[in-house]
Amino acid sequence: MLYLACIAVVALLFADADIPRGLRWRLEPASQVEFPPGQSLPLLPDITPAQQQTPAPKATQLQPQSRLELVRYVSGEFARALKPLPTGKKGFRIKVGQPLDEKVLQQLVASNGPAVSTGDTVQVTKLEFRDHEIVLDLNGGGRGKTRWRDKIQVQVGGMPTPTVTTSNPNSAPGYQGVGATLFLDFGRPLPDMTPDELKHHLVAVLDFSKQRSAAVQWVETLPPEFQKAIQEKRPMVGMDRDMVIAAIGKPERKIRERDADGAETEEWIYGQPPQKTIFVRFAGDKVVSVKQYP
Repeated sequence: MLYLACIAVVALLFADADIPRGLRWRLEPASQVEFPPGQSLPLLPDITPAQQQTPAPKATQLQPQSRLELVRYVSGEFARALKPLPTGKKGFRIKVGQPLDEKVLQQLVASNGPAVSTGDTVQVTKLEFRDHEIVLDLNGGGRGKTRWRDKIQVQVGGMPTPTVTTSNPNSAPGYQGVGATLFLDFGRPLPDMTPDELKHHLVAVLDFSKQRSAAVQWVETLPPEFQKAIQEKRPMVGMDRDMVIAAIGKPERKIRERDADGAETEEWIYGQPPQKTIFVRFAGDKVVSVKQYP
């Protein structure tokens, strides 16, 4: 009997030791961890909505179509000079993204002479694309070399003395003297850009904002049907080469051949089959047919 009582006491002691602990373990409140406002858990996945992700960057290098747009909308345009610009084939270099080097500009103007003075109206007469820079000729540019036929003989005291004319053989029609050349240095492969972005890179020396576009002036002299076609960017029969370029740019390919009568024709091709392709055929200087596929 005593043996059974001892067993009962031991069983109660074990029950008193285990059951309350189990209960206390279940009833203890979970510890709380506070995070500062705005802090996120590092193990959670990124749940940012797709529309809020950073957009894909634009093309990093200058694209062929962008180059055509630059030639079309910048070459031939007028601007007002905000700084005097030097003559000479070395021109003046503008480093994109850096302040204009006023000291170097003044030195070049002083040593080479001014081709353009502040306030003058200038015309972009040529664009040249290189690996890391765009070269702009103003009023024919300052890179022309004097040719032997520009030399003339004059009589001074009975002796012939060779002199050289001051005209630049590469100058633009209607401009006297020499032009200026700007080197727009990007310091890296030419990035893709729009005509407005190119003009913005020149804002320290040229102001395009208040000048009437040369292209607009020329287009307004054309018959109304051609003006409308150029605005709608479509070629039409009767246009000449300049009008077609104004409407849809320069062609990707040209093919010359003779028709059944032996007359020479030239076909300008835009696009690549099976995608949209436009064929513009010239007879002489005029468009005689325009076909588009598909």
